[in-house]
Amino acid sequence: MTAQMKAVVLTRFGGVDAFELRDTSVPDVEPRQVRVRVHATAVNPLDFQIRRGDYAEHVPLPAIIGHDVSGVIEEVGSHVTEFAVGDEVYYTPQIFGGPGSYAEQHVVDVDLVGRKPANVSHLEAASLTLVGGTVWEALVTRARLTVGETILIHGGTGGVGTIAIQVAKAMGARVITTAKAGDHEFVRSLGADAAIDYTSTDYVEAVAEMTGGKGVDVVFDTIGGDTLTRSPLTLADSARVVSIVDHAQPQNLIEAWGVNAAYHFVFTRQNRGKLDALTTLVERGLVKPVIGATLPLARTGEAHELLENRQSYVLRGKVAIDVVGDTVALPPRIA
Repeated sequence: MTAQMKAVVLTRFGGVDAFELRDTSVPDVEPRQVRVRVHATAVNPLDFQIRRGDYAEHVPLPAIIGHDVSGVIEEVGSHVTEFAVGDEVYYTPQIFGGPGSYAEQHVVDVDLVGRKPANVSHLEAASLTLVGGTVWEALVTRARLTVGETILIHGGTGGVGTIAIQVAKAMGARVITTAKAGDHEFVRSLGADAAIDYTSTDYVEAVAEMTGGKGVDVVFDTIGGDTLTRSPLTLADSARVVSIVDHAQPQNLIEAWGVNAAYHFVFTRQNRGKLDALTTLVERGLVKPVIGATLPLARTGEAHELLENRQSYVLRGKVAIDVVGDTVALPPRIA
């Protein structure tokens, strides 16, 4: 008899009511795979984009989605030597490569798996995998941020932004970020040297003032739209712009050309190396995951609603999902 597990299944593309909690079969383990008891997962913008149908051609329905796992290995394939049953691990499942993490069990290629940092919980580790890998690729691999450079991080209170501030600071950069005035103390506690209230201040003018007219060496964009379009106006000579969002509207490349800027558009790729580097930073106390809300697996739809409509809440960092328990921690609504 095939083993069964609980999983949140996307039955159709649409709203947060498109999920159903079902009993499904536990996948078989291939020689270079491991089966993980999922203790925690989390929600990313990619998840609600998939749910509403933005990537319908890549996701056959019904589907189990989700892109963060922290858990414990319960079975290893015949050709796996790197890990053993009982090891605590974390990782991002292959994007568009099979079942995701909204389930009690997950089977994954061993090359994607990293050892969970020993000093954080499963909820914290699960909130780090996709955003942490994205930040590492953006700042280290693409931007090649170096000691003493200045970086502007758009969206410092988001799941990506909170990690980006900490990683950039650990790399020895001067960090400027955008956040509402009420969040300035919070982003400074993460390591930001300066914060700009994007609701009342022109960030282009603010950056010019903060840098003495020189501009920033790196812009890390997590917002898109007009934010990305105007970012070239903040750049120093030979600066780099890294964006992780869609860029459908025309960009202001004339200003970027004038300062010999380089543009990078990141859709992160998963590998163990990024996770191992992040684990080192976490275990040294230089990076700490930020969780703004937690819900149990059966309330995954609510978790999506929180993240998709985060502007309606005082939400900092990630929305995590407790797969083995019933933890509920909700952010307050903005009055």
